[in-house]
Amino acid sequence: MSLRIGVDTGGTFTDVCAFDDESGEVFVRKVSSTPKDPGSAIVTGVAELLEQAGDRQVTDVDFFAHGTTVGTNTLLTHGGVKTGLITTRGFRDLLELGRGRRPHMYNPQVDKPVPFVPRELRYEINERVRHTGQIEVALNEEEVREVVRELGEKGVESIAVCFLYSFIAPQHEQKVAEIIREMLPEVHVSLSSQVLPEFREYERLSTVVTNAYIAPVIFRYLSRLRGRLAADGLVAKPHVTQSNGGVIPFETAEEMPVRLVLSGPSTGVVGAAQICSAAGFPNIITFDMGGTSSDVSLVQDGSPKITTGMEFEGRPIRSPMLDIHTVGAGGGSIGWIDTGGHLRVGPESAGAFPGPACYGNGTDPAVTDANVVLRYLNPDYLLNGQMKIDREASVDALRRIGEPLGLEPEEAALGMLRVVTANMARAIRVISVQRGYDPRDYALVPFGGAGPLHASRLARELGIDTIVVPEIPGAQSALGLLMTDVKADFMRSRIIRVDPDRPEVIEEAFVELENKAEAWFNEESIQTSDRKKSRRLDLRYSGQNFELPIEIPDQLASVDTLQSVIDDFHASHERTYGYRLENTPIEIVTCRIQAIGQSKSVELTTTEHQGEDPTPALETVRQAYFDSENGYQACPVYRRELLVAGNKLSGPAVIEQMDTTTVLLPGDVCVVDALGNLVITIGNPS
Repeated sequence: MSLRIGVDTGGTFTDVCAFDDESGEVFVRKVSSTPKDPGSAIVTGVAELLEQAGDRQVTDVDFFAHGTTVGTNTLLTHGGVKTGLITTRGFRDLLELGRGRRPHMYNPQVDKPVPFVPRELRYEINERVRHTGQIEVALNEEEVREVVRELGEKGVESIAVCFLYSFIAPQHEQKVAEIIREMLPEVHVSLSSQVLPEFREYERLSTVVTNAYIAPVIFRYLSRLRGRLAADGLVAKPHVTQSNGGVIPFETAEEMPVRLVLSGPSTGVVGAAQICSAAGFPNIITFDMGGTSSDVSLVQDGSPKITTGMEFEGRPIRSPMLDIHTVGAGGGSIGWIDTGGHLRVGPESAGAFPGPACYGNGTDPAVTDANVVLRYLNPDYLLNGQMKIDREASVDALRRIGEPLGLEPEEAALGMLRVVTANMARAIRVISVQRGYDPRDYALVPFGGAGPLHASRLARELGIDTIVVPEIPGAQSALGLLMTDVKADFMRSRIIRVDPDRPEVIEEAFVELENKAEAWFNEESIQTSDRKKSRRLDLRYSGQNFELPIEIPDQLASVDTLQSVIDDFHASHERTYGYRLENTPIEIVTCRIQAIGQSKSVELTTTEHQGEDPTPALETVRQAYFDSENGYQACPVYRRELLVAGNKLSGPAVIEQMDTTTVLLPGDVCVVDALGNLVITIGNPS
């Protein structure tokens, strides 16, 4: 029997999910993350899951995919390698000059980010390519060799190469790479013409430097994990998630690690989009709350929103990625009092160790402790008994933070939940209201270990009236790994004026990218029937500095088809900026193709309506605290796995399962749909 396994590594827990292709069974396992060696938790989790699935063997696994936070954490902790930079003469300090803007216009005390490459490791070369691709100053190979020799003597482990206009004419960068590999074969090389063949020299430079900075770390991690899995008997080629929501083989990812920065949260969005589209909710806002952070994203018409880049601690990273916004609000986020005497929550987290006070190792009050105090979470254990809970430790922690504010532990706990809810609501407004979308038009889809706990409060804060909780929310990102495809992105900047009467000009611009996509399909041995491509254009009005991505058909075969693309751009511009310029010429900035190798996915099964009465799933009734006016109230507790299609529940209520807990506030109504989702209608939405 064959198994498909997905592993998602978080800051607190590592989730392992398996799907049996023959029986259709889904198995889930959670183990504590091991931040110093993430691979240890993965190997342990896979072994425990195989045992749980009936003493299976690693040889039974025919698909293995992994979502990792190693790249993100390397950037957060500045844990990359000693990196050198070779660039065009005159551009040595561009990495620090950037766009010449202060990070915060009205705060002169804010420091700019420290560059990953210090000035003494940045070298200039006499070479120059014009914007037309014409070589104005030829590359001096002897000068290059002298620079490479000096970088070698300074002990760099990685070198980034970024020349002006190399995205048009990459031959100078390619020659430098040849020399580096000849003289310093052990050093990793990153070329801007390969990592990001787009215009805007600062963003391209920042991205290729980031890639070079983390590449050896990612290589060591993935190669070591690949070896450990192979030693345990894994025959299938392991894959890792990219920021764009697709997966690629470990070996491919090792060369382009900058595309893994959002590896962890991306597949949860992809899986949620598929599940909710099948359930009749194509427009959703996903809310992935784990132990350390919350990741939010918007899905329109069943398709996650794509962006071309992000800023990470003030450093631009340009790479195709899902439009995910992260905020430091998780179950492990610590409550504290600021100098003004106000209650704050996060971004500091208790992490996997020591963890919240209720885990028995720490003393700081975390969001999880607040939920334990209010008795939303089981006061005795989590994970179906795998983890014991010390409620008294949570009460003590909340008492310590509440006393200076004159609050009882329950009131302090409610205060922490209100603060963390406000933090998460701000994050959702970034990807909705600030993009021109009204969150009230969407269903909220919570997942992660803590998402369903806070979903009802968050929905009320945003005015959302419907919540959809997937069947396995705590391991949604791991399950999403089994629902995604193999993907690769190809792009090329070309400034072209859009002529509504000449669609063939645009088609000519895509020829090179189409050829690269076909070559990639062949390299990955993807069957012709499984090949799919999507195309986008980054468009702007002539004279603008920023562009908007617009999906386009496989072929712009007619004038009418091109006109529909132009109309889509006008509409997108009006939604984003509030106006349109119908008579202003439009320019293409960058052409993009995403090559997709469709893979076998988890089959979503439906069940027939079996009645509204949820009594057979009732486990107990416990006292829970929802507000100071009513104090503790009798709250029924249901087992999620015993609920069946058609069951109807009214809040207040708690629904427990191995990987998470769902809370229904007073007034909420929940119905189990045919796919096993909890569809919650919010009582009295604001």
